[in-house]
Amino acid sequence: MKKNFLGLILCPLLLALNIRVEAQQPAKIPRIGFVAANRPDTPSIVEFRRGLRDLGYIEGKNILIEYRSVEGVAELPNLVAELVRLKVDVIVVPNTPGAQAAKNATTTIPVIFINAGDPVGTGIVASLARPGGNVTGLSNLSPELSGKQLELLKEAFPKISHVAVLSETANTGNAASLGEMKVAAEALRVTLQRLEVRGRDDLELAFSAIKRERTSALIVLRSPLFRTHLAQIVSLAIKSRLPALYPDSFSTDAGGLMSYGPKPFEQSRRVAIYVDKILKGAKPADLPVEQPTKFELVINLKTAKQIDLTIPPTVLARADRVIK
Repeated sequence: MKKNFLGLILCPLLLALNIRVEAQQPAKIPRIGFVAANRPDTPSIVEFRRGLRDLGYIEGKNILIEYRSVEGVAELPNLVAELVRLKVDVIVVPNTPGAQAAKNATTTIPVIFINAGDPVGTGIVASLARPGGNVTGLSNLSPELSGKQLELLKEAFPKISHVAVLSETANTGNAASLGEMKVAAEALRVTLQRLEVRGRDDLELAFSAIKRERTSALIVLRSPLFRTHLAQIVSLAIKSRLPALYPDSFSTDAGGLMSYGPKPFEQSRRVAIYVDKILKGAKPADLPVEQPTKFELVINLKTAKQIDLTIPPTVLARADRVIK
């Protein structure tokens, strides 16, 4: 009887004590692994953090971000593997090769890509509507965009007949873009000169090849390597007096002549929404791959004047923004 009586007294006390200890334990702060061709203070990451703040996340308070900066595609597998070992809650990667590296590294940690060109064609997801697996994100439609970029360049400079295309060798997303561009090139009667670059040291060689072949214009495809060395590429293009078109407005803001593609800030903010949904229990397999709805043509007239080029009024009238 005494034992029963003692148990009746102790059980509520132990339960109350257990509840009190659990209440005192701090809630786990989610960690995001973020791989990008940028430092943590560059515009795309600043916009991502702003998107998180809009959703109630304060870095260092209720969310942690493990930043990893990538210079070239070849570095992606090691960086992703490092984040997997850290057991982060979500991994954010910049592009098609990043998504492929993450998919190979983990089947359990949710992965969000920011700018995959052809996620279905490259096998990253089963479909745009139902990705399946642990990977989803935002597609930049780069294969379809490539043809449009060539058309815009030809419209701005009708006399061009040979166009150099700068691509990173290890970037599988670039291969898909080149395929689409070849179709457009045939229709426009333009010859493409593909220039594959493995690292920074190849950039000077690429522009030497352009000069040697007397190529009349340049298109720079999207890649972490080119984002990292954007200033050098822009400088070489201006020095070569080449009409050049780039994949986003970061490039024209840095002195590039023309750019056409999705708004980069909007893409970065949208990633935060995916992170929020996953942290609240959504499965990547059920989150559709989002495609951009807003594209912008940006023209830098300062650069045009610097290399003595005239942009036709019809093209200027189509620009979403003109840098004067």
